[in-house]
Amino acid sequence: MTQETPSQPKLPPTSAIDKLTKTEFDTWFEYPIRVQPHHTDYAGITWHGTYLTWMEAARVECLRSIGIDFADLVALGCDLPVVELSVRYHRALQLGMMAVVKTRMLEVTGVRMNWDYKIVSADEQELYVSAQVTLVALDRERGKIMRQLPPAMKDALAKISASYK
Repeated sequence: MTQETPSQPKLPPTSAIDKLTKTEFDTWFEYPIRVQPHHTDYAGITWHGTYLTWMEAARVECLRSIGIDFADLVALGCDLPVVELSVRYHRALQLGMMAVVKTRMLEVTGVRMNWDYKIVSADEQELYVSAQVTLVALDRERGKIMRQLPPAMKDALAKISASYK
């Protein structure tokens, strides 16, 4: 019994991934959030770890927007653990406030992906958090860093490169 796979959109060749190296993109992926009670401490101030959850959600949705579904990566045996994290808290978000998590991929070098984040007010007048995160592609079965990104991931990341031309 064979399984039919849905047709994949045409993507640029994987050689386009080279253009991602050491390139900062001006386009940010935006992920709106609202501070809910479970995001806060007893005083209604957003708990520091909540910002990390929002950043991860934004990153996963950004990847989904270019055709990389995290569930598909897991099915391929690939994980993207955080290996480095730098966060600067500028101002606290409070219960009920709305904000936007902005993320962009700064650089892809081999199997390392560097991401940049800003969490800003909906009108972009206030900066709440700035952060940088580095991920690596990990072979889930072996528990070791991959030598190269899976081809489907390279193709999707190349799509980012093509969209910034």
